[in-house]
Amino acid sequence: MKKSLIYLLGILLIATVYACKEDVKEEIIPDPIPDPVELTISPETALRWSEVTLDVVKGSPNNSPTYASRCLGYFGLTMYESTVKGSIIFKSITPDLTGLGSTPDPEEGEEMNWEIALNAGQKEIIHALYPHAPAEISAKIDSLYDLIIAEKLKESVSQAAVNASDLYGKLIARQIFEWAKLDKGHEGFLKTFDFDYDYPTGRTYWSPPVAGQSSIAAPMHPYWGENRTFASANSTMEIPVFMESDNDPDSQYYKDMMEVYEKNISLTQEEKEIALWWGDDPAASSSPPGHSYYLTASLIEEKQNNLFEATSAFAKVGMSTADAFINVWKCKYFYHAERPKNFISRNIDGRFVQFWPEPPFPAFTSGHSSQIAAAATALIDVFGNENKISDDFHTGRPWDSIRKVEFKTRNFDTIWELAEECGYSRILGGIHTPQDNLVGLDEGKKIAENINSFNWKY
Repeated sequence: MKKSLIYLLGILLIATVYACKEDVKEEIIPDPIPDPVELTISPETALRWSEVTLDVVKGSPNNSPTYASRCLGYFGLTMYESTVKGSIIFKSITPDLTGLGSTPDPEEGEEMNWEIALNAGQKEIIHALYPHAPAEISAKIDSLYDLIIAEKLKESVSQAAVNASDLYGKLIARQIFEWAKLDKGHEGFLKTFDFDYDYPTGRTYWSPPVAGQSSIAAPMHPYWGENRTFASANSTMEIPVFMESDNDPDSQYYKDMMEVYEKNISLTQEEKEIALWWGDDPAASSSPPGHSYYLTASLIEEKQNNLFEATSAFAKVGMSTADAFINVWKCKYFYHAERPKNFISRNIDGRFVQFWPEPPFPAFTSGHSSQIAAAATALIDVFGNENKISDDFHTGRPWDSIRKVEFKTRNFDTIWELAEECGYSRILGGIHTPQDNLVGLDEGKKIAENINSFNWKY
């Protein structure tokens, strides 16, 4: 009995030894411990540049959501690439960007200050993409650049580090700008409206409104959908299926239009506030993608992410919204779908006037819905969805005397809730149907997921 017991214990001991060996083989190597210095670099420089950026977008002539989205994509990317070589967590995403090529490494042994590199890169890329900015706006760019350098010198950053970092940031920006010039959107501000565009005619097709949001009765950037996307996967996405016009009252298309009509003739004061809040008219604001960039800055400021996390957020949101506008515009000028007013006036109520003026481009899909879904999906990737947000982007603007609505701060329990309200606001405004909104939200989410799937970290 004793021999049997000893034999059994021996077998168990051998099995335990082999099990331990197997455990060693399958040991999971933990992620590298973050560099404490990296975690303490403030995002403040990135936030200050985002504020000036929105002033540039809003204050420059020929502002459009299309051109603004493109520029914000490059601004965010430049922020990220001008700093990322200072991180042991994040890495360059140039392998995911077709045609850009690798960005240079800093010279070996050189002392670098990554806030100075970001500062130089932003000055360079903003001036390059907004050569048409008014003198007072350009002066804001130069003033912030000079101020940050002066501050760093006062903080005892060496002149050698300032010089090396400044040159590095400018080199990154110049490389990205040369790449940007080949995307088919270069100098898009020179021809925002195309009077020569040959769009289809017919009762069910869109045509430029006579009295719309823009005083120019011509389509906005009809070829924008041909531009190069940041994520190559976004350029190969299939154009979403459109539920075509149908004046049968039992059809879903007719029911969608009836929903827009019934909502617009019975808007509550709060619904008017929602519709107005998300209007983001480029003539009075930094446009929808600028609103998304602002929300990114708000979350960064609240969470106090370090510099590298902050620049990754600006890059993800900027490139996601830029790609969203490219894909939406490809869809808009593929179907040339009519706006609700056209259908409702023809089939339901000839006196119908929607709450928000009609923009100068076709309906399907909703640009607002797609870009906000893209921005939200990018933000969720960085911060998680469960974040209470107070959006004060328009707070303080004068009372809208035409619509009798004031601009009130909007509050949300999650990031996605914010996206859903923005999309729904276009139905409340009377310029989009549920189809336009829901498909736009879905497409925007997919677009940002393709950006999020880049190899951002080691």
